[in-house]
This record gives sequence, C-alpha cells and structure tokens, in this order.
Amino acid sequence: MPYWLMELIIGALAGWIAGRLMRGSGFGILGDIIVGIIGAFIGGWVFGLLGITAYSFIGRLIVAIIGAVILIWIVRAIKRA
Repeated sequence: MPYWLMELIIGALAGWIAGRLMRGSGFGILGDIIVGIIGAFIGGWVFGLLGITAYSFIGRLIVAIIGAVILIWIVRAIKRA
C-alpha cells in the first residue's frame, strides 16, 4: 500500500476517533482527514520534543489521535474566546 494512502487512512481514523473522544459529532470524512493529518503533525512534534517516536501503524495512529485531540481542544478554546 502506498505511504500516502496509509497516511490518509491514519488521518481519517485519528480525526474520527478524536472527534468522538472530544464528544463531538466529527467534521465529516474530509474534515476528519484534515484534522487527523494536522493532528499527526502536532502529535509528532509534541512526541518528538519528548524524544518519543512511533513507527508501527498503531503507534502512529495513537500519536495522530493525541495530536488531533490537542488540535480540537485548541480550536474550541479559540472559538470560546
């Protein structure tokens, strides 16, 4: 499977799961993919600061979910302000 396709799948799953964890209705499939991909970058950056890297599918998914949760939290905090 091509790398980019795997990243889209991880992004979609991470965005959807993060939306559920944050008690939201999600953002639609395209929105979930975007949130998940941006979340993967945020999660990778945060975990990189901690010296932690993930190479497996599950590890990358967890990092992306945590990053997406952080992204959703930041967006909601900005909306409330």
